[in-house]
This record gives sequence, structure tokens and C-alpha cells, in this order.
Amino acid sequence: MERTEAYYFSAALSCAFLASCLLFSALNRQQRSPYMDEAFHVPQARAYCEGRFQQWDPMITTLPGLYLVSVGIVKPAAWLFGWSGSIVCSTGMLRFINLLFSIGNFYLLYLLFCRMHHKKAASGFQRILSTLTLAAFPTLYFFTFLYYTDTGSTFFILFAYLMCLYGNHKTSALLGFCGFMFRQTNIVWTVFCGGSVVAQKLSEAWKVELSKSKEQKSSPAKGSFSELIRLFRFLQAYLMSLKNLTTLFLLTWPYIMMVLVFFTFVVLNGGIVVGDRSSHEACLHFPQLFYFLSFTLVFSFPHLVTPNKMVNFLRSVQKHFLRYSILTIVSLFLVWKFTFAHKYLLADNRHYTFYMWRKIYQRHELVKYILVPVYIFAGWSFTDALKSKSVFWNLVYFLCLFVVTVPQKLLEFRYFILPYIIYRLNIPVPSISKLSLELAFYILVNVVTFHIFLNKPFQWPNSEEIQRFMW
Repeated sequence: MERTEAYYFSAALSCAFLASCLLFSALNRQQRSPYMDEAFHVPQARAYCEGRFQQWDPMITTLPGLYLVSVGIVKPAAWLFGWSGSIVCSTGMLRFINLLFSIGNFYLLYLLFCRMHHKKAASGFQRILSTLTLAAFPTLYFFTFLYYTDTGSTFFILFAYLMCLYGNHKTSALLGFCGFMFRQTNIVWTVFCGGSVVAQKLSEAWKVELSKSKEQKSSPAKGSFSELIRLFRFLQAYLMSLKNLTTLFLLTWPYIMMVLVFFTFVVLNGGIVVGDRSSHEACLHFPQLFYFLSFTLVFSFPHLVTPNKMVNFLRSVQKHFLRYSILTIVSLFLVWKFTFAHKYLLADNRHYTFYMWRKIYQRHELVKYILVPVYIFAGWSFTDALKSKSVFWNLVYFLCLFVVTVPQKLLEFRYFILPYIIYRLNIPVPSISKLSLELAFYILVNVVTFHIFLNKPFQWPNSEEIQRFMW
């Protein structure tokens, strides 16, 4: 890091942390008691603080990583500063753990941008602005101030991804295990780290294959059926080689061990969910992928929704009309047969998804079908943004995206945080003007959502409890 870039980075981190501290103080003054899922997380953390590790709330569905880390931080701090028992595991102190994680996320995002986008691909100012923007990503930033698993979960997966990029695969797998202890579905991103290693080796071998080919100059256009057949033949030949398989195993065995640990857990636990399983049943909810693509289209609109993109999309539709027609028919069928509305989505009016579903999807039966062209454009823009990555990397990423979204019955924006961040890290660094627009949009969304949360409380009938709107 050059000295000037280091100064700018330090200034950005300091300003972001100061703003977060001020917001943290305001939120804790307004909402002192545990709110929403904090009503389960906070008492569980307090039980661990008091040494009652056998106690477990059956309503909690994640593993105890958050509580173990909290105790590991708060108890030594309490001993060092002489805090009393009422402060040690108070709601505010436990929430502060996530604020610490957010600092770590800021630094990890910067290191990832530096690792993935070198000086020729992006300036130091672009990397710092990208870091500041992604650190302010509204869905993640909001839960920084509540005692939820999202911030810590993101920290360990980003750390695992960074170690993977540096080739420290044993450390990466261990950090992936920590992420798994925060949320079981994070095993998918541990697999992604291992898969990205395999994708890199396959890309290297594929380049050698192309360079050796005498037909390289006259090879079919990228994406054509003939090249697809050629790619499959290459994969078949590569994976039939014992030498290649041995090389891949030696590189990825830490991730393979993690997958074995995960399957052992699933067998012993009788499923992936701990605690209350009735509200977290897996299903084939294919429209979840469409919701994620739409979510990405909204939050990445400076990069994905441009006049040039729209023109290129229309040209692509015109050129491959039959392909898009088949895709539309398949999408309509998936929407028709596999759209589910979770009971929480329909009943809990504290979440924005409740209003999105009621105001858009429940307005008319045909709305969910009318939105299919939007999904297709979002999918095209999304894949077009990732075209700089190899076909093998894209295959690994989209498989992980499918596994982490489709089985979820509940439409919950928090489930989109990690796939969105991985996508955003891997697209080419946008121009400063687009980054500035994106950051301004994120700040505006954060200002509005926190204003509503803090200043627009409401009450349910027959209940004196204060309710607040949130992601």
C-alpha cells in the first residue's frame, strides 16, 4: 500500500467507524431492549456468559458461533477493565461485537479488492471507494447494529475467501468452519473457495489446450454449441487423468475435510437446522434465484442498468430469439409451479419483504408472470458483469448461488448478503462516477431505513410492545 493510499484508507475507515459509532449510540438509546431475533440471541449469549453452556433455546436455528465469540471477547474485556456483571453481557455490549466485526469487514473488503484488482485494473482511490461502498451495503450495514449473526458470518467468509486467494487453504478451510458455526449454509461458501481453486487449475489447463490447438484462430465463437461440446470433452479428459485428480485433491483436501465434517453434522443432527425446524423446511423455491437477481439489479443499478446494457440486451434477444423464448417459457413454468409464500412473509409486517410481497406480488395473480422479462434482463446483466471471470469460475459460483438460495422457502434479504458481496467483489472495478452514484444510493437507503426504524415505531393491536420496521 502506497503512503498516499494508506492515508486515504485510514481516513475512510476512521470516518466510517465514527459514523457507525454515532449511529450505534442513537440506536441503543432508542431501542435498549432486545428486538426481533435478538430476543433469542441475547438471552442465549447471557447464558454462555454465565457459564451455562448446556442451556439452549430451541427456537434458535443456527450453531453457537456468535455466542462463543462474544464470550471470548467480552469476558476478557470485562476482566481487563473491571466491568460489572450488568454491563458484561448487556444488549448494548453484545451489539458492539458486531460493530467490531464491521471494522474487520471493512479491512477485509479492502484487502480483497487489492488482491483481485491490481494497480493496472483499478486505482487506489477506486479500491478505497469500492470498499467504502460495499461496507455501506444497506442489508449488511443495518444488521451491524443488532445482535444478529450476519456481520460475523460475513467476516469469517470474507476472511476465508482472502486466505483462499493467497493460497492458504488450510487457514481458509478453518475460517470457513468458523463461518459455518455462525450459519450452517456458509458451508456453501467454503465449497466455493475450494471450487475456485479447481476452477483456476481448469482455466490454466484450458488456456494451454487452446494454445496448442491448431484450430484456435478458426475456433467457434464463444458460447456456441460446438465450443460447449469441446469444453465438455476437455473436462472429461482432464478429470480422467489420475495425475490431475491427485493435484486437485492435494490443493483442496482441507475443503473436502470441511464438507465431510458438514455431512457428519447433518447425519448426527438429523438435518441442517438446529432448534426449530418447522419454520425452516427446505423446498425447491426456484423463484428465489429470480428475487436475488432482481435484488442485485436494484443495488447494482449504476453498473447493470445503463443505456448501453439495455441496447446490448435487446440485440442479444434479437440475435438469439429462440433461446430467449425457451428461457421465458421455462421461467414462467418455474414461477407457476414453484412460487411459495412463507407464513412469516405473509404475517410479519415489520419486514420490508412483507410490503413488497403485498404491494407487488399480491396485487394481481398475473404480476409474478409479468415480472419474468425483468428477471431475464437481470440475469443477463448479472452474467454479463461476470464475463471477465472464466467459464469454470462462473460454473462454481452459479452452482453455489443456486444451492444457497433455491432451497430457502422464506424470502429474506439477509440470505442475499454473501452471494451479492462475492459477485460485487468479482466484477471489474467500475468508474469513480458509478462508484460515487452507488455509494450515494447506499447512503440514501441507509438514512431512510434507519430513520424509519428509529423514528417511525408502531404498535400491534392488543400489544403494548413497540414494533419497528426493518429489513
